[in-house]
Amino acid sequence: MTDAPDATRRDFIRTGAMLAAAALMPPGAVAAATSRGAMRDYLSQDATGLAALVKRGEVSAAELLELAIARAEAVNPAINAVCLQHYDEARAALQSIDPKAPLAGVPFLLKDLGVQLKGTVTSNGSRFFANRVATHTSTVVQRYQAAGLNIFGKTASPEFGQLPNTISTLWGRTLNPWNPEYSAGGSSGGAAAAVAAGIVPVAHATDGGGSIRFPAALCGLVGLKPTRARTPLGPDRSEGWAGLSCGHVVSRSLRDTALLLDLTQGPEPGAAYWPPAPAGLYVGELEREPGRLRIAVVTQSPLGSPVHQDCLDAVRKAADLCRSLGHELHEAALPDSFVRYTDNFGPLALVGVSLQIRDRARELGREPGADDLERVVLALYQQSARVGAVDYEAARQGIQRLGFAMSRFMQDFDVLLMPISPRPPWKVEDFTLDLPLDEFYASMTGCSDFTALYNCTGQPAITLPLHLNAAGMPVGTMFGARYGDEATLLRLAAQLERVAPWARTMSPLLAQALAG
Repeated sequence: MTDAPDATRRDFIRTGAMLAAAALMPPGAVAAATSRGAMRDYLSQDATGLAALVKRGEVSAAELLELAIARAEAVNPAINAVCLQHYDEARAALQSIDPKAPLAGVPFLLKDLGVQLKGTVTSNGSRFFANRVATHTSTVVQRYQAAGLNIFGKTASPEFGQLPNTISTLWGRTLNPWNPEYSAGGSSGGAAAAVAAGIVPVAHATDGGGSIRFPAALCGLVGLKPTRARTPLGPDRSEGWAGLSCGHVVSRSLRDTALLLDLTQGPEPGAAYWPPAPAGLYVGELEREPGRLRIAVVTQSPLGSPVHQDCLDAVRKAADLCRSLGHELHEAALPDSFVRYTDNFGPLALVGVSLQIRDRARELGREPGADDLERVVLALYQQSARVGAVDYEAARQGIQRLGFAMSRFMQDFDVLLMPISPRPPWKVEDFTLDLPLDEFYASMTGCSDFTALYNCTGQPAITLPLHLNAAGMPVGTMFGARYGDEATLLRLAAQLERVAPWARTMSPLLAQALAG
């Protein structure tokens, strides 16, 4: 992303007075307060670029907020990405944003799952939580605010992040800005759709089995799942799903992904554990050459699922790019010990979700029913009572053994290159929670074979938008590194971004707005 041309900067200044007064307008009048030039300028920037404009005085935080709101009002009816609006809170927050903060005034969206913003609802995509107002702000959200980001809403998620698709009884279906027949992915599908449509350049996301990487892959974005415990989850919990789940962002630019990791990573007081500290700033890694890397190309699913040709094509394209850059590539297969790793994954995720539901039931003084929870989630909650303490501990130690096995495997490699999924881009209705439990499990077969592995081992993994299939849909490619080694991933990704700049490839919804 580049800084805005002078002509569009003048558009920003010319419309400044209207936008600064937009807080006094009725909601329907906000869009009229923006010029096409100012909106194009907003849409052309990543978060780093927008912050630079604010620091140079070429646009104000108030102007950016109203442009973001206008864009949301223009496209959200078509994609259903933003489920909760915090417009008034964001306008009030303008007075407290530190102008010296790294991302001062950049509009931002939180995922409606697992994080709290005091005074607002986090529904977790669930009717059971639809009216639960947060009494405090999560640590990672405090870090977003300290960075200067202005939170003006939350993005849709399936109930408790239980799908690689974003659909719920509470919020409805989220559609892909590339093609509304396709899923935006899940569970951070609302975040990815919002970024791909240009509502914001970067948005908060979480990942318990692929929920950052699936949506980023399906929406043509960058999606980094950081090392376990790299970013904070407190103060409500020290880890998510026994360490399977973590949080970061989806973005259109690698430099935003790196910068947001710099601004949010690191231990918080009371944390149970944290990974090794980075040697320097992650943004600085983008300028460093990765050297000649030993890259293992893995195309066989550890669970035995057949891998679709679209996914194989994406991996081969990425492999060819890496080879052309001088890296050493080797065809490889994962150790046999990784077969059926989901036997350990399932109980940990099940108990993690059920604990949240149980705590809410205690708050309300009643157990949930069919009018409170999706069909699958209610069945899982009821099933969780049969997971004993010994079973849970065995599963927790099982994923830890996978981490040791992966560490041994990666002694011979610096990076793993894999498909994001055995499946090609999926349609909106391919996954739902409105099924009997056995049918739900059957529908999910062969989806997260590759992604969930990294949640078990705790390693960082990133998906990059390097390939489109014959239907013109993005097919992500996933790279993984050793535990704690986001730096190698970012150096390699930056090298790939230079030779195959994905910023030129964007969703039709965003491209049309920039052209107009």
